[in-house]
Amino acid sequence: MAFRAAIRPLRSFGIAKPSAQQARCLATPVHPVTQDSSRGPTAMVFLNMGGPSTTDEVGDFLSRLFADGDLIPLGRLQGYLGPLISKRRTPKIQKQYAAIGGGSPIRKWSEYQCAEMCKMLDKVSPETAPHKPYVAFRYANPLTEETYRQMLADGFGNGRGGRAVAFTQYPQYSCSTTGSSLNELWKWRQRLEGKAGAPDEEGGAADGTIKWSVIDRWPTHPGLVEAFARNIEAKLLEYPQERRDKAVLLFSAHSLPMTVVNRGDPYPAEVAATVHAVMKRLNFVNPWRLCWQSQVGPQPWLGPQTSSTVENYIAQGQKDLLLIPIAFTSDHIETLYELDEEVIGESGHADTVKRVESLNGSPVFIEALASLAKSHLDSGIACSTQMGLRCPGCKSDRCLESKKFFASQ
Repeated sequence: MAFRAAIRPLRSFGIAKPSAQQARCLATPVHPVTQDSSRGPTAMVFLNMGGPSTTDEVGDFLSRLFADGDLIPLGRLQGYLGPLISKRRTPKIQKQYAAIGGGSPIRKWSEYQCAEMCKMLDKVSPETAPHKPYVAFRYANPLTEETYRQMLADGFGNGRGGRAVAFTQYPQYSCSTTGSSLNELWKWRQRLEGKAGAPDEEGGAADGTIKWSVIDRWPTHPGLVEAFARNIEAKLLEYPQERRDKAVLLFSAHSLPMTVVNRGDPYPAEVAATVHAVMKRLNFVNPWRLCWQSQVGPQPWLGPQTSSTVENYIAQGQKDLLLIPIAFTSDHIETLYELDEEVIGESGHADTVKRVESLNGSPVFIEALASLAKSHLDSGIACSTQMGLRCPGCKSDRCLESKKFFASQ
């Protein structure tokens, strides 16, 4: 998430980390397909917030971000305050992106993860192959509209049917993140393909539109937990053995406005579930806390804040602190700048305050993605039971209609 920048695995297939040449690639070519069944090919669409790939894209990124009431609720003044805030913050945020190399690496990692997952799926799930990788970002290129149009151009929909899986890359569900991305996907589905027709005998759409299903949350998936745990174990080795088990593990997740939390958003509980699952895998050796980062604006947000948590522990004499970005699946400005440059860099103890590596190109993580995707494809379900349940305080008609659509698929 990026409010402030503006929130058992399969056997190894020997996937190596991306080469320098692969890392420079910002797009995964997807060749046109011909639909010959309701089972395959399958479009695997990664949903995420995204981030500007260059400093020149920061303004548009922030403009879209602050215009989204699902993410940053500003009430009736959204249309006025959103553009004002984004314009004022653009120069500052451009400097931050310049400091981490001139742009966010989230597109590179998202496209790499999705492409590698699809290669694995082609092997373990031939009945739904070939699997075509797509990335749809909410606020940066490739935007949801762009990706949907590309899918149509590649042979999905437009009377040809086809199956697509919207795979959120937010492991823990929030109406502000996954919810917002699904609302945007539903909007462009309606605009570009019209209302869904009745299903045919094989479960596809009788009118030839794309048949969607959703992987909407996966906070305690064993592969995700294992990937986090292995990265934590590796980083703990940097502490002297006599201090290693006493280092405090600080799980840091993007915060939410309390108005969203009090509405009944499931995100805090699902983040806590991930933390508990990881600590269980680590046998609860180290002390730990869950804290929250990236608050923006004057309204109350979920706390304690990560920055103040680090400051307070250091003041108490606890200087061995290991930060774990538990709600992110790759590096972006919240890890590379906010945690590395601000929280750690300004702590005065960069030798003892450390951060666990992000999941990025971790083979364990990519195997987890493939395992989760195969289970979903085999299940035949449209979405989780939880997704069909609105927040108790939800008053969004768009959210209601979006949930109805994906559940009906």
